[in-house]
Amino acid sequence: MSATIIDGKAFAANVRAKVAEHVTRLKDDHGIKPGLAVVLVGEDPASQVYVRSKGKQTTEVGMNSYEHKLNADTSEADLLALIARLNADPEVHGILVQLPLPGHLNEDLVINAIDPAKDVDGFHISNVGLLGTGQKSMVPCTPLGCLMMLRDHHGSLSGLNAVVVGRSNIVGKPMAQLLLGDSCTVTIAHSRTKDLPEVVRGADIVVAAVGRPEMVPGDWIKPGATVIDVGINRIDAPEKGDGKTRLVGDVHFESCAEVAGAITPVPGGVGPMTIACLLANTVTACCRANGLPEPQGLTA
Repeated sequence: MSATIIDGKAFAANVRAKVAEHVTRLKDDHGIKPGLAVVLVGEDPASQVYVRSKGKQTTEVGMNSYEHKLNADTSEADLLALIARLNADPEVHGILVQLPLPGHLNEDLVINAIDPAKDVDGFHISNVGLLGTGQKSMVPCTPLGCLMMLRDHHGSLSGLNAVVVGRSNIVGKPMAQLLLGDSCTVTIAHSRTKDLPEVVRGADIVVAAVGRPEMVPGDWIKPGATVIDVGINRIDAPEKGDGKTRLVGDVHFESCAEVAGAITPVPGGVGPMTIACLLANTVTACCRANGLPEPQGLTA
């Protein structure tokens, strides 16, 4: 293996440490304590684990954590009423509604009910538009984490060819906008892309975000390219025993690591950065709400 391993777990710990330092300064210098409200509707096991982790990490960096757990049959009107209360609460600087929502709830309606200034997921249509036009916005957490790691590894991204494999609203599209903002030449590739392997081979930076296990093999990667693997897929692992599984990304790690200059592993790569950037976004939102300087190195 020749590639440098980009340690997302260590990088995320560093981001959390910076967030904690800024939270301390906000409390000591201004008497302000950032607060993050997380809303969970229903009892999806994966969502419950994620929400617990968010709450734990929020308090560990010194912020207030407000968790609102609602029954799966909660009405849209009741959920929207809760969001309205959180929008009006000056102690809440960030609001996150855990997705997916139960089928009877309109996700777009719910997301767009959040105050854009408190939309720390960066999914509100206003933030999407602001990001797309190069203005100050709340940036989706996973793409922001990817950008931080790329900047740290490369320094300047200006002029590099970047291919984003995947066109989701959560990762692919905002990732492309962020790379454009750093003066990359950006291609968004997807399932309909003609000669996808050849498109990927032209990239100095490959961001794989398609949700297909080990879709990108090493022979698609340009020698020395940086590979950011956003995928988290659980596949069967018979070598571990009957019924056992393991996590893999959207790239085939072993073959890509032989060619790439740098690569993120799964697990331990992009994943830890998502919550770290959620905390960073909450501090940023708090600073903006109070007319204070934004934390350096924690924004796009």
